[in-house]
Order: sequence, then structure tokens, then C-alpha cells
Amino acid sequence: MQQLSSPERDVIARVDAAPMLDQVLAWSAINTGTGNLEGLARQWDALAAAFSALPGTVNAVRADKVAAVAPDGSEREIANGAHLVLCVRPDAPRRFLLTGHMDTVFPPAHAFQHTGWKEASILNGPGVADMKGGIAVILAALTAFEGSDAAAGTGYDVMINSDEETGSLSSAPLIAELAAGKVAALTYEPSALPDGTLAGARAGSGNYSVVIKGRSAHAGRNPQDGRNALVAAADLAVRLKALTREGLSINPARIDGGSANNVVPDNAVLRFNIRPRRLDDAAAFDAQFAALLTEIAKAHEVAVHCHGGLSRPPKPLDARSEQLFGLVEECSALLGQPIGRISSGGVCDGNNIAACGVPVVDTMGVVGGAIHSPDEFLHVPSLALRAQLSALVLHRLATGVIL
Repeated sequence: MQQLSSPERDVIARVDAAPMLDQVLAWSAINTGTGNLEGLARQWDALAAAFSALPGTVNAVRADKVAAVAPDGSEREIANGAHLVLCVRPDAPRRFLLTGHMDTVFPPAHAFQHTGWKEASILNGPGVADMKGGIAVILAALTAFEGSDAAAGTGYDVMINSDEETGSLSSAPLIAELAAGKVAALTYEPSALPDGTLAGARAGSGNYSVVIKGRSAHAGRNPQDGRNALVAAADLAVRLKALTREGLSINPARIDGGSANNVVPDNAVLRFNIRPRRLDDAAAFDAQFAALLTEIAKAHEVAVHCHGGLSRPPKPLDARSEQLFGLVEECSALLGQPIGRISSGGVCDGNNIAACGVPVVDTMGVVGGAIHSPDEFLHVPSLALRAQLSALVLHRLATGVIL
């Protein structure tokens, strides 16, 4: 701590750990599976009340319309909850973006609904790490930062969206709008590893649904008159998997469709995911995929229609990103918590922010692990430690140490 200035020591000391665990327990008791609109509305109200303690204005932003492909190939609209945005000092010349998400992967029907203690300092529960603990870190860090002289000359937006776990499709335009003009961004996904390691570069992600329309026929009397959509979908899945290479992974995940055993199926939907490491990997896939769809349509005499695409661009680290990571790593070391980073195949809203040209560190949340499973856990002492780290990083960003 000897290398910290007096104002920096003061901002760290102002981090109040007392309410943080209670916040996580209360917020985790609300089921916020992405499709649970009632639960998300309750969570929005709770977060609005908590973040209203900060200066600025809390607003509800209606989710953009999102369409999905049903098993029969038709498109249907998906309802999402409202997103929360706190805007502080919008006219400040130097502004930042902090983001989190209120949704989890656990719907109301899931068995995992309650918190419990694994050990004295290890809390198990839905969303405790991903990312209701992270939201508590945002609030505590900003509360401490607001007590510093440096805060008056800077501004920030906080966005807590309701659909991150399903790809942020309804909040992507909002993320891009809020990222514009920002000096830097911090996103509060949990640590990449249970030791606190950050995620550095990230792959991109795209989700696709290919609707295949064939022709039905009797499987015994005139199968030659049919055009088997299920076989075409299976052929496409195999050919897509064969495109996997260094820098691009492809995962055919599901085929919906089929019919009775005595009917040639005329409808199928193939769903798959891609993970490109670089933008040129994504562009190369687009060209190969377009050609492949033409081949499948011709070979099987079927009609094909693709829904979806690349929703999370790859997130390589440029020079400004390296600067921001260096600042976070230096601040963590000064707090006695040396921190490393690894590349990740996972994606988050940090991908979207980086695509806007804004440097972002997107694992500023709590230390935890086993996310997206009933074993999800939070290392409770990391609530205060990560809030102190964010408060120090924000203070240094506000005083123009870098960027």
C-alpha cells in the first residue's frame, strides 16, 4: 500500500463491505432466469432502489424485439425484461461504462433455487457469482469512488441487462449506444478461474438456425417422391463439423424435425454454434457456409433458410486494451492480490463493447466458479476485495493515469 497516494488509500478505505453479502443473498433469492419476466421485474425494482443511492438517473430501457426459430421452422418473438441504466454526469468530458447482467441460466422450474454454505467463506447459490455478486461489487465500488474528489470531473453509465445469458440480442443496440465515446469499460463477469484470474482475449460466438424444407411422401409407397429434410440437416451438420480448424470451432448442437416412421419428413431445423478467434476466421466461415448451403439445397433438392449469425465478435487485445489490463493488474498487485489472465473461448458483453473500439476488462466481478451449474459458488471475501480493486481502478482512470 506504500505506493498508493493518500486519495487512493482513502477511496479504498471507503469501500463498505457490510451490505454486500446481504445484497447477494437477497438478489439471489429472486429467480431471474432469462425468460422469467416477473422475476426480472422484481430484480429490476430491487436494483433500481439500490443504485438510486448514487447520483444520476436510473432508467428502465425496453428490450429490443428478438425473434427465434421454433421447432417447426416458424419465427416467434421472444420477450425479454427491461434493462437498467444509471447515467451519472452525462456532460463530463471523461466517461466510463460499467456493465453487468441480472439474468441467470436457472428458470423457475429448475431445482437450483436456494443459497447455502459450502464452507465458512464459500457461498453456493444461483447467480451468486454470475453475476449478482458482480452487481454488488459495482455498487460498492462506485459508492466509494463517489466520495473522492476525482469523481466530480468524470461521468459514467452503468448498464445491467436482462438477457446476457442468451446472447444479449435484445440489449446489443443499447450496449453499442452506451459504449460510444467512452474512455474505458469494466464488465463484472466472475473471474475466469477460481483463483481470480482474468479473461483476456476472447473468441467470438455466433448461433445459427437453418430451416430446411423438403417434401413429404409415403415411406413405403412412393419414397422417391419425397425430399428428406432430416437427412439434409444431418448432412449439413456433418459438413459443418468438418469445417472446424485452428481459430474456428463449430458445434452442431441440435436437429428439430422428423415425422412418423412411415413418412418422409419435410421439415427440419439444424441449430449450431461457431467460435471464431479472429474476425477473418468469421469472414472465412461466412463464405464457406454460404457455399455449403447452396450445395445442400442442390444435393437434396430442398429449400434452406438461415436465421442468426455472429452475435459476439471476437475480442482480441489491442494496445489500449493492454494498457487497461496493465492498470488492473498493477492495482491488484498494490492491493496485495497479484492477478493473471488467460485467453478464453467464452463470450460476454465485453465482446460487444470491444467491437465498439472501447478497451474493456470483463472479469472484474467476484472470485467464484462452477457457474451455470448447481455447484456455482462465490468466495465471499472477494466481494470487498474486488470492490476495492474497482474503486482504485476507477480513481486512476478518472485522474488520467492511462488512456
